[in-house]
Amino acid sequence: MQVYCSRQHANKGSNRFCTECGEPLPIHQEELIAKRYRIVKLLGQGGFGRTYLAEDVKQSGQECVLKEFAPQVEEQQNLKKAKELFEREASVLQKLQHPQIPRFHTSLQAKIGNHDFFFLVQDYVEGDNYQELLEKRLAQGENFSEEEVIKLLQQLLPVLSYIHSQNVVHRDISPDNLIWRYSDSLPVLIDFGGVKQLPASQGFWFTQLGGIRTLLGKKGYAPEEQLRQGKAFPSSDLYSLGVTALVLLTGKEPQKLYDGYQGTWRWGTEIKTSSHLEAVLKKMLAYKPSDRYQSADQVLKDLQSPTPTKTVNPHVTKLRTMVVAPVGRKRAQALATKFNNKTQAIAQTLNIPVWLRPFAVSMAATTVAALTFVGSWALVNAVIQGVSSITIPTITLPKFPDGSNSPTKPSGNLDKQEATRIAKIIDRRQQLEIPEGFFIQTVDKIFYTDNPELKGRSLTSNSEDARFRKEWYSHADKLLKKIEQADLSTSARRKLGSYSPRDYATWQQKAQAGQLGDYTIEQLQTETNRKFDRLFPGQRRGNGKLDRSTFAQIWYAIAADQVGKLESAN
Repeated sequence: MQVYCSRQHANKGSNRFCTECGEPLPIHQEELIAKRYRIVKLLGQGGFGRTYLAEDVKQSGQECVLKEFAPQVEEQQNLKKAKELFEREASVLQKLQHPQIPRFHTSLQAKIGNHDFFFLVQDYVEGDNYQELLEKRLAQGENFSEEEVIKLLQQLLPVLSYIHSQNVVHRDISPDNLIWRYSDSLPVLIDFGGVKQLPASQGFWFTQLGGIRTLLGKKGYAPEEQLRQGKAFPSSDLYSLGVTALVLLTGKEPQKLYDGYQGTWRWGTEIKTSSHLEAVLKKMLAYKPSDRYQSADQVLKDLQSPTPTKTVNPHVTKLRTMVVAPVGRKRAQALATKFNNKTQAIAQTLNIPVWLRPFAVSMAATTVAALTFVGSWALVNAVIQGVSSITIPTITLPKFPDGSNSPTKPSGNLDKQEATRIAKIIDRRQQLEIPEGFFIQTVDKIFYTDNPELKGRSLTSNSEDARFRKEWYSHADKLLKKIEQADLSTSARRKLGSYSPRDYATWQQKAQAGQLGDYTIEQLQTETNRKFDRLFPGQRRGNGKLDRSTFAQIWYAIAADQVGKLESAN
């Protein structure tokens, strides 16, 4: 049996760590942790580690959740610090006693191979998270009604009031961190980020190690003070809850509901609700923390009042693009880890050519990115100066390692026409909701295959690379067109970059179980090959294998949509 790491490297089933990248692999079913917790199945995974359903053998097989934290730190003092932070967070979770928060059992440490693993043990909540509920409704052409959203707020705000009274700020409220519990139909707040405040991998999360502040949050859901400065207040949680309400009401992600160029939410167009609820949500979503509600009780009071308190400036909730350049012993590495719809590290360096990366950063209204080269800021300025027709969000300029904020200007600049073309590519990708990392990686794959003499070197903004940049843009446009021609569902496009052989194995099981009618896995493969080959002729040459992280992802997406149609028909 083969197992796969998050980067889809294949490993033997007996392996504990990926032989290619060293990432800890999933713990096997039936394995006993700390001679007490037997692993039942993997529930999910993210940057900090994985979450498992387990049985407590000392409590008659009682089900619980085991949240793994596997810090990949190189120095002993960092491991010691990580453990201190982990234990501190465990003590915070231990003091939270609320019926709508999973009960904390214990924390423990175990050694697997030569690595130390930490675990949190909590109650298992049987139910569906609100992201799953929303997706089910969207598949039926529905979303949450205003009455349902108000009821959710009324049921959840007392929970926030309680945790804030305990001096705890959740910092990661979103639909996937709220579970609708089967037993009593109440929302349960999960994933307090205790382990996520620790470094899952050196460079993955900004932490207090090395004097760097913790920056946590989910793109589009977290307010600026949290993303930019690592500060979080009770009003920060209220902001995230407000975004969650909008997503459930509209069935659209925050990026579709927020105008990053104007700095406003799209009230009256994308967001349509009663004037009463709109007034409450506007105050929850105010740009300045001081302009928002200062407590959950205040929101609850206004929800029940016919005339809610007006915000200082209810229409503008401007989010500026933030650039974070932490100073450390090593230059920033690839930081982004995507897992289902879980929280992502807020600092990302994607595999984007150097000349494109800064512009992509300046155009992403709610994404925080780490500039890995000192000269990048000057390049951002060069792009901005060349584009007069596009409103660029304000950028917070960091101090660079030498203490200055005026690095040497690069020798070449991008003209207005080229910068506009970049903007169009970015906007088109965002409209299609194609994950940025997958898109850039695939275009790079095509580009460097056609230009092996470059040996993967990053392009510059100088004139000698102008023809190569133009070629890269052309490949990007063609890839977007091909994905449009594939006529993939939104959910299939969103998952590009996350498919794996495990998806194929699941489809095979469904076909064998008759869940796809008379349709066989061989038919699925044949029809998917036929459609893929029409779009990308020649890619499956030779042994027919596709690069797992690029073109194979499109193949999987085509197959996933076909399986979805078959399931709906049966």
